[in-house]
Amino acid sequence: MNQYPLWKNLLILGVILGALLLAVPNLFSQDPSIEITAARGSEVTEASLAEVRAALETADVPVKDIETREGGKLLVRFASSGAQLAGQDAIERALSERYRTALTLSADLPGWVRFLGLNPMSMGLDLRGGIHVVIDVDMEAALDQALERYVGDIRTELRDRKIRYLTVAREGSRILIKFNDAAMRDDAQRALNNEFRDLDIQPLDEGGDFVIAASLPPAQQEEVRSFALQQNITTLRNRVNALGVAEPSIARQGDRRIVVQLPGAQDPGRLKELLGATATLEYRLVDTEHSVADALDGRVPVGSRLYRERDGTPILLNRRVIVTGDQITDASAGFDSQSGSPAVFVNLDGQGARRMRDVTTENVGKPMAVVFIENVTTTEVVDGEAVKRTRKVEEVISVATIREPFGRRFQTTGLDSSNEAHNLALLLRSGALAAPIQIVEERTIGPSLGQDNIDQGFLSVMIGLGLVLVFMALYYRVFGLVANVVLVVNLVMIVAILSMLQATLTLPGIAGIVLTVGMAVDANVLIYERIREEIRNGSTPQASIHAGFDKALSTIVDANVTTLIAAVVLFSFGTGPIKGFAVTLFIGILTSMFTAIFGSRAVINLIYGGRRVKKLAI
Repeated sequence: MNQYPLWKNLLILGVILGALLLAVPNLFSQDPSIEITAARGSEVTEASLAEVRAALETADVPVKDIETREGGKLLVRFASSGAQLAGQDAIERALSERYRTALTLSADLPGWVRFLGLNPMSMGLDLRGGIHVVIDVDMEAALDQALERYVGDIRTELRDRKIRYLTVAREGSRILIKFNDAAMRDDAQRALNNEFRDLDIQPLDEGGDFVIAASLPPAQQEEVRSFALQQNITTLRNRVNALGVAEPSIARQGDRRIVVQLPGAQDPGRLKELLGATATLEYRLVDTEHSVADALDGRVPVGSRLYRERDGTPILLNRRVIVTGDQITDASAGFDSQSGSPAVFVNLDGQGARRMRDVTTENVGKPMAVVFIENVTTTEVVDGEAVKRTRKVEEVISVATIREPFGRRFQTTGLDSSNEAHNLALLLRSGALAAPIQIVEERTIGPSLGQDNIDQGFLSVMIGLGLVLVFMALYYRVFGLVANVVLVVNLVMIVAILSMLQATLTLPGIAGIVLTVGMAVDANVLIYERIREEIRNGSTPQASIHAGFDKALSTIVDANVTTLIAAVVLFSFGTGPIKGFAVTLFIGILTSMFTAIFGSRAVINLIYGGRRVKKLAI
């Protein structure tokens, strides 16, 4: 009686051993590190490793190790956070033109752990240190920008249809279009209703004027606001990801705010530069009628502008822009089907597609250039101090002859590598912010404070665990020791699942683990008290064990299901810290049910099962 079959014991043992293996990476220390990625137009190679090492040696910064990582990255490990910050400063002074740096923490894992693909838990901002920023999105400006776009589009539409108008101008939240007579106004209303179905277009007679009033309906205004917020989130996420910031968190908060968290980062100024970065394209026709040599001598034609290609070759382009990055709706990286070179495939919105089709139809056989525009921040040494400067870089990345008219979808070539094509596509998908942003809250958490939080959180878990272990051992004797064993296994399983899911552990998450430590023995207490009750009722020890586990099961499940529901609600409606607490609580409840119901019974079956027992040590 009270014996598990061999397969069930082996299954439970396998789960425990698997949890131990997944939790092992968390035993190794986290090194302060710098993640280095190549700037646009550069690549990380073996020579890059030598350059970084030389820069650090010149600055006399001690390095623990330098290694290459997947995705064209270098990881530089340091023994202390002070050396990490000094190393970042040295690298930026010497190599900021070609490389980007990001502060992070990296576990010092042995080779066999890396071979198995195991990783430790991710640490949240309050444990690792870093920057927390709350950004407000100017929704009124988003609506203003939308109306301004409609003003230009309405003018273009009326000109294309040869409908004469007096003025097209904004007046508050409306666009007013004035005409000479009612017939012209009615023609314009029919044309605009057909072309701009998302606008509310109504005739308006004021003081004898013939006017059309166009406005955005409430539903469309809400859509513009929602799009602006989501577009800004995508823009900020792509900028942070593309520029190599490690493990960022960018999330929506309410109707108009965005929360940006950069664990490991310690430079708020750099973050502001990052959030304000832009990258976009302009498509212009090449000026083939005037001399480039005259332009180099200072005689630039009125309607043209002098640019340079990547190799420094001067080129003369028309000042009039065909389309800009604001009109790009999608961009993806790939390869040119004819040459095999890296390319970015671009999709335009309706207005941009019409403009591109008209220009390419009129200029078949003429060259068109693609101008890449980017704000680049570099570090220069002025009077012995590092000074960061931002400059606007405009260069021609591609010149191609227009073979045939095209409109909505086309490709851009002339890129150095597939990695650059990928990064450019990322930035172009949301290269411009849909609405202005303002930082309304900013917090920087230092690495030392993060380490203090880790130490105090670990101490709280150990104190809570120690008190529970002592109480259970004294009160329930052998059965209490069994509960203690499965409680430790429960903690290991929580860490293992967090590591496997690569979930982020935060300070509230540690609070959830502490709560789980106290709650995990509840199931054991229910089972043991039921066993005691059966013994008092005169049942045999083996029958008491069997009845205790079986009859307490429904109570345990009911109690834990209600807690699981609470954890799900907290995760669904809570913000970041509350979500961290809910995740560890949810995982802890599931693991405690497994260890208390199956784990503790397996151990008690090994101790008491299959033999005659006169008395239980409970």
